[in-house]
Amino acid sequence: MTESARRSVKSYSNQGFLNSKDARVLRILAEYLEPKSRFERLKVDDTIVFMGSARILPSDQAGDALRKAEEDGGDLESARMGVTMSAYYEAARGLAFRLTQWSKNLDLKERRFVVCTGGGPGIMEAANRGAAEASGLNVGLTISIPIEEFDNQYVTRELAFHFHYFFMRKFWFAYLAKAVIVFPGGFGTLDELFELLTLVQTKKMRKAMPIVLFGTEYWREVVDFDALVRHGTISAPDLALVHRTDSVDDAYDWIVRQLFEHALGQPGPTL
Repeated sequence: MTESARRSVKSYSNQGFLNSKDARVLRILAEYLEPKSRFERLKVDDTIVFMGSARILPSDQAGDALRKAEEDGGDLESARMGVTMSAYYEAARGLAFRLTQWSKNLDLKERRFVVCTGGGPGIMEAANRGAAEASGLNVGLTISIPIEEFDNQYVTRELAFHFHYFFMRKFWFAYLAKAVIVFPGGFGTLDELFELLTLVQTKKMRKAMPIVLFGTEYWREVVDFDALVRHGTISAPDLALVHRTDSVDDAYDWIVRQLFEHALGQPGPTL
């Protein structure tokens, strides 16, 4: 073998090229094809997506943080708010548990309505945890950002994905989703919510997309949808694009009815 042959590297093994701007299209395509391959292999046809803040703690951790703040003279206002917000963690956990149990009892060959999150802490962890506690598969679509320990332990190992491109991650949120539940969250949650609302409003997304806004007080304060109607920037019927609730029971019943009607083509059960 000649010296030049020994030094030769095939293009698809050339890390310098693959990480260059010239190969960006290949990296984007990989973030489409590799997840697609795994979803097909594991027969995951569609999902129920949970979105919400990565900063919301489980109730026990929030309680510990409050007690520590009281003992050490810490930020009591923030600690008390943490306890209040922890109710959303427990709600997401319980709702994911119930929806996973329901989906497992559909007796279908495919894995339908698998819980899917951004794979991180907070509300994402809560939903993955609830699905895992119901012995169900669940999906985590994490993103490479400069925060340590972003992923959570409850995501099914074979369905743990890690993305570089936000837009490819959001593609997989939307593409497989048959319902979306949005808990209180920050910039990322708002970005994901409004992109979905835009796709539904403009009919770029033609499938039915039931969207729940969980936490009426939070959403009323953070996003004044009624003001958008009043100022003429959206139409009154656009308010019906979301279902608002504070109840796990109501969210569960409404989502199940929507999935029976739109995704399964069957009349929903009397709940």
